[in-house]
Amino acid sequence: MSTSQPSMFASFSINGKDMTQSAINSVRVALGISGAVALIIGVVITFWPKTAAAGLTVLLGIYLLVAGLAYLGIGIFSKGLSGGARALDIVFGILMVIASILAFANLQSTTAVLAVFFGILIGIAWIVEGAVTLAQLGDAPSRGWALFFGILSIIAGIVLLFSPLWGFVVLFIIAGISLIVLGIIQIVRAITFGRNVKAA
Repeated sequence: MSTSQPSMFASFSINGKDMTQSAINSVRVALGISGAVALIIGVVITFWPKTAAAGLTVLLGIYLLVAGLAYLGIGIFSKGLSGGARALDIVFGILMVIASILAFANLQSTTAVLAVFFGILIGIAWIVEGAVTLAQLGDAPSRGWALFFGILSIIAGIVLLFSPLWGFVVLFIIAGISLIVLGIIQIVRAITFGRNVKAA
């Protein structure tokens, strides 16, 4: 009976030794497709961050429109709900549709507002994370590293709060570079996966 635990990075821990050729080919296709998608998205984010951010804003606007219409439909056509619940659904649906229209009306401004909003959220999260790390310093196995991480997290959070748009752009580009690296690794893994099994 195997005592190995499933890895969080399943694509790196799977082994083709006990697989059929059909299963190996399926894994190769899955790795290749996921790698190609990650690589393409990473390239777009890294080299055209404004276009990528605008694309995400468009997706958010579409979601708001679809969800808003769904809430409107529930509020108008659901007979089993109470009057108050139906009214809330209708109001919420209208607000979401209006938000969608505003997002599409001025895509550039909406993208900038979202970037600032997410930058502030990440900054606050980093400050809280740093404060929690420093508060739990006594329980840390390595106090030096915990102290370093806590202080660094708080400083990075404060910097992000003072320049959330710039900070979000930097984080966005770092995410793009990470996706490029991950995509290349996945594609290489797709090409090399199960080779030794095939040769055997």
